[in-house]
Amino acid sequence: MVRNPASALRKYLLGGRIGNSGCLFDRSKDVISHHRIHHGARTLQTDADHAQPDTAIPFRKQLKEEARKRKAELKESAKTKNRSLEQWELTVGIEIHAQLNTARKLFSSASSTFDAAPNTQVAYFDLALPGSQPIFQKETLIPALRAAIALNCRIQKTSKFDRKHYFHWDQPAGYQITQYYEPFAKDGHISLYPHDGIAKEDGDEVRIGIKQVQMEQDTAKTTTTLGDVHLLDFNRAGLPLIEIITQPQIHHPQTAAALVRKIQILLNSVDACVLGMQSGGLRADVNVSVRKRDDVGKGFEYGDVQGLGKRTEIKNLSSFKAVEDAIIAERDRQIALIEGGGFVEGETRGWNIGNPGTVRLRGKEGEVDYRYMPDPDIAPIVISDDLLDHVQNTLGVLPEEEIRLLVADYGVTTKDAMSLVSLDNGYRVEYFRNVVDHLVALTSRDVSAGSSKPQNASDEAVSQTLKLGRLANNWVLHELGGLISSEEHNKLDFTPEGLCQQISHEELATLIHYIETKRVTGRAAKRILVDLFANATEGTKVSLDELINSHGLWFTPLASEEYAAIAMRVFDEKVAQEILDGKEGKINYLVGNMIRLAEDGKVDPVEATQAMRKAIETFKASRG
Repeated sequence: MVRNPASALRKYLLGGRIGNSGCLFDRSKDVISHHRIHHGARTLQTDADHAQPDTAIPFRKQLKEEARKRKAELKESAKTKNRSLEQWELTVGIEIHAQLNTARKLFSSASSTFDAAPNTQVAYFDLALPGSQPIFQKETLIPALRAAIALNCRIQKTSKFDRKHYFHWDQPAGYQITQYYEPFAKDGHISLYPHDGIAKEDGDEVRIGIKQVQMEQDTAKTTTTLGDVHLLDFNRAGLPLIEIITQPQIHHPQTAAALVRKIQILLNSVDACVLGMQSGGLRADVNVSVRKRDDVGKGFEYGDVQGLGKRTEIKNLSSFKAVEDAIIAERDRQIALIEGGGFVEGETRGWNIGNPGTVRLRGKEGEVDYRYMPDPDIAPIVISDDLLDHVQNTLGVLPEEEIRLLVADYGVTTKDAMSLVSLDNGYRVEYFRNVVDHLVALTSRDVSAGSSKPQNASDEAVSQTLKLGRLANNWVLHELGGLISSEEHNKLDFTPEGLCQQISHEELATLIHYIETKRVTGRAAKRILVDLFANATEGTKVSLDELINSHGLWFTPLASEEYAAIAMRVFDEKVAQEILDGKEGKINYLVGNMIRLAEDGKVDPVEATQAMRKAIETFKASRG
């Protein structure tokens, strides 16, 4: 086989050019004369006798052109799709199943441990063995009440359990115990705001009604293996759940995902549930329907809303992204089906990540199919006023109020406040408060040692807390967040009291205080934080000061002449002119080069910025 020179291959691969022969191989001119070679979207006309100049389009440029065309096509397709959606109204109702934070199952004394070995936490009743009876575990009512009160529900003083009949291998009794006719909570609502992530079409606030909250038992867990073998784990059978049923009042997929996210944060904040969507402790079913906007008042009735299109239910969505994407896929499927002359069937559908659409699972059962009946073996639950008062008084601060306080008291943004509240089951926000408290104490100690208190000490304290709160927020959210990964051993372990096993709040507060008092630079502090975390992860604890000493990272102030010399070493006339022309942000580029040029811990960004501005002024004066 004839070998081609590297230069010919390079021209072909990087430039899309082919030699005059029209082929990479050394064949006779008779074979390749007037031969057409198809390459991607274009055709190269080759002729050995042609002496035309090489006008081939470089391959990279061709790819860019094709990408630009695809982008334009997608944009036009989106416009067409949006025009179509303007004619249709989407309506969504959601059913959220959340596992309650209790030690026992709903109707047996078996443990509700989530990670126990399969089929080791199972009572006779969980398997529906003949003669076994349900015994309501009263303690399961407490977290359920917390959840319902947080969702602004009206608590029913008397509630009852019913049997919902269906036959599947994960339900050994042939029915599920739930609350259909007389649930323990009704008529709630939850309000969503832009910072919750609702669709912009919903404006500044959207209020979603909660039809009811009911207690019910979970089913066994099914694991499917090769050969269509299904393994059953009855540890999950009988675990206590609440089902939160919303009114069909959601009209945008983004808002639906925001609702599920906020409910998860809310349930965690009142200690009602142990696990979120990411761990399987919360699952969502969505009911989706579409209708022509000019058909309002016609159609079906769901909940308190009339005139809706035929709905389908998508089961067991296990992430916020899955909720949004599944609704979009099903909405588009129903619209295309109706516009093509078909009709939507009431059915249960499934959705998996990566699939372009939903898939049919089975026909949708109606209420009559489940043959609901009151359970004759379980007495009604009677809730006293004393119990309600106790739960209400011990509920604590709800997320919306927590966010408001973080913004008002610590000066953080609403977005950052939401992140603090939602991360690590709400433990991160307690850690943040501990950091700020210690930071304030360190700052106050320095002030007391230096001078007497100012006359407006109260205002000064508030201003100082806001400043330190913003500083601490950046380190607690972003710098700590940059340390961790998805690996199990590389995570931050927070306790409900806001303590951290790897980096204590005292260490982080002291590190931030060192930056504020110019004992270390911000760049050096980031390096120190990485070392602190690495040492703690490896099981070797080294103090903060020992780390700074070992690396020589204490800040040593440079003289103004030294700053000027460093500034001139990295000075760039072109960048300086852009700064003089109004591009102020460019100065950060030059200052960054100054910091990188010097040793760690030697350059103060403020001093460096001042030195660079003087250099720019000198340059301006020299230009006249």
